[in-house]
Amino acid sequence: MDRQRIASGSPYEPVIGFSRALRAGDRVLVSGTAPIWPDGSCDPDPEAQAARCLEIILAALAEAGAGPEQVVRTRMYLLDPADWEAVGRAHGAVFAGVRPAATMVVVAGLLDPRWRVEIEAEAVLEEPG
Repeated sequence: MDRQRIASGSPYEPVIGFSRALRAGDRVLVSGTAPIWPDGSCDPDPEAQAARCLEIILAALAEAGAGPEQVVRTRMYLLDPADWEAVGRAHGAVFAGVRPAATMVVVAGLLDPRWRVEIEAEAVLEEPG
């Protein structure tokens, strides 16, 4: 099976050895995506962070030939359960019409202490690549 690897330029990709997204046949898998802006900054607001994660995810999906309408699953990792509504609003702004299977989990920590959320996604394309 052919694989298309999508990089985002994250400094973690070559160090850890992963791709932002991977297209394998009709599936696109997007790795856990953190709320980092191109200059390395991170907005402290959880809704802004979730929106940034989703912006990066949508760009990776587009590079793999997919859009939000093909997303079948998302996973959202939160540091604080109180952030669920803010993160949910950002998720709903992108996926309200799609309504993929979604999981929201509270975790003890993320790689960078500035991050309040990390999101991953999976999409299924109609036609294999």
